[in-house]
This record gives sequence, C-alpha cells and structure tokens, in this order.
Amino acid sequence: MTGPSRRVRFAGVDIGTLTCRLLIAGLSPGGHMVAIRSERRILRLGEGVDQTKQLNGAAIERVLHCLKEWREIINASSVDGAVVVATSAVRDAANREEFLDRVKRETGFEIEILTGDEEARRTLLGIRSGLPVGVTDLLALDIGGGSTEFVLDRPGQSPVVRSIDIGVVRLCERLLHHDPPTEVEVRQAREWAARETKTAVNDMGNYQTATLVGTAGTITSLAAMAQKLPSYEPARIHNYQLHLSSIRELEHTLLTRKKADRAGLPGLEKGREEVIAAGAVIIRTVMETLGMSTVLVSDLGLREGVLIELARRPLGMLHLFQKHEAS
Repeated sequence: MTGPSRRVRFAGVDIGTLTCRLLIAGLSPGGHMVAIRSERRILRLGEGVDQTKQLNGAAIERVLHCLKEWREIINASSVDGAVVVATSAVRDAANREEFLDRVKRETGFEIEILTGDEEARRTLLGIRSGLPVGVTDLLALDIGGGSTEFVLDRPGQSPVVRSIDIGVVRLCERLLHHDPPTEVEVRQAREWAARETKTAVNDMGNYQTATLVGTAGTITSLAAMAQKLPSYEPARIHNYQLHLSSIRELEHTLLTRKKADRAGLPGLEKGREEVIAAGAVIIRTVMETLGMSTVLVSDLGLREGVLIELARRPLGMLHLFQKHEAS
C-alpha cells in the first residue's frame, strides 16, 4: 500500500532561516487538505550564519523553546504522522549536527535537512495544491531568509529547479548595513539579485510564457501591504495578483523609513520590519530581470508540500514519528 485510504491527520514543521511554521492538517484520499491548526513565528535561526557559518546559541534556544511548545500541541492532536524539515540556515551551518542532536534529545523531533532542490520540489507540491483554474505552466518563486528557489514546471515535463544563495536575512547581513539602507547598498543589492536571477533562469528556456507564482513571507507580506490589510487574511492574500508597480511603491516606502518606522505599516507582520525592505528589493529585481509585470501570490508552499509528501509515504512509516517523545 503506497498511501492512506482514509482521511488522515498530519503535522509538519518548517524550520526556516527567518521563520518557523507549524501546520496540522487533515488530508483526504483524494489529496484535499483541511488546515486544523496553523502557526508561524519569526525566530531568525539564521542570524549571523552567512558570516560565521554557525547557528548562534540565542537563536538555537529560541527555536528549541518553540519546538517544545509545538511538540506538546502535536502530541495532543492525535496525528497519524509528523515531519520536521530545515532549510538554508541549517544546511549552511557547520554546527548543524549539534543543533540536530539537541532538537532530537530535547523535543523528540528528527529533522530532515532539505537540499535547495528538494525544498523547491516540496514547495511546488504545496503551490500546485491551491492554484486557480487555468494556471498550468508556472514559474514558482520562493524567497526565503537564506536562499531563493526558482521552479519552472510544465505538465508532462520534469520541473527545472534552481536554488540561489540570496535571501532576505543574507542580503541584510551582507549588504544592507545602514538604517535605512544607503543608495550604494541598494544598488549593490540590486546588482547581486539581478546577477543571481540571470544565472538561475539562464537555461530554463521560454519561462516568459509561464505564470509567475510567488510564495513565502516576503511576497505574502507585500500582498497584505498592497491591500492595507489590518491583519493577515489568507483568503485575501491567496491567489492575489500583485503588480510590479505596487511593489515599486512599497519598496520606496520601505527603503525611505527606518526599521522602527516600518513597524505598524498596514499588512506588515510584526518582526518582519527589519527584512521586508530586502525582500522588496529582491522581488522587484527578480521581476524586472524576468520581464514579469505581475506575480500570482500563493499562501501555500513548503509546509503544505511537506505534508503532501508525507501523505505519499507507506502507512507503516507514518507511525514511526509517534514513538518519539520529548525527554
């Protein structure tokens, strides 16, 4: 048997460079997903990793505290299986084994470190699960804290996946040192993002005929800001058409304000004020480099994709996750 034949309940945790996310959801045999509980916290695990290649102690403690809370939530949720994945920050850290050992010892979670290609593949699974009717060929864009993934996906063809080492945390730490950034810093950031984007799509062929679909915190936050939403509303963000003209206006607003003055802007999630300007620079530069004037926003991505992937595993493997209890 290759998958569940009844509605099952899964938990997925995505440990990102900037944000950690939890999703507990029920999946039907047909693949329909119903979210039961969803949380995200900006914890900056990747703080300083670009320079030091080390996860720092304070960041590790923040993540461990969060994972202990989520372990209790998952234990109380009667899940059939759970999966925990980590991305760029843990991939790049020389002390990742120490982190993985502490997480396993203190929470019972065994973390799967995703390569850039595997991160992109599972993100694509999440995006594909919620596209509007009529969208077939797509160029998926996932701007993270430490890396950005591009996936060109056409039905009947193998996806073309490219991962580049530029993300909002990495860009802030490497180039955007002033508050607000200087013109020179912004120009250097644009040049870097444009160069990396050109390299990523160089051998993708005619990607211009595909629909650009963006996921993750930068793009969803800009979609919320473009609509001046007082609070995050997934239904108004998912499948929203975000125009390059709006991104340029938002980028100008963000780059002319200090971090403290960005806090409280309508639609901006608390804790994202330090990195949202970097995100705006990246998405604007990517779209201008690609020649795209709109991006379709997806509120679904990696954490949904890891649950879809988990649902495809043999049933006998799912219960292995339930045997781990926090010590």
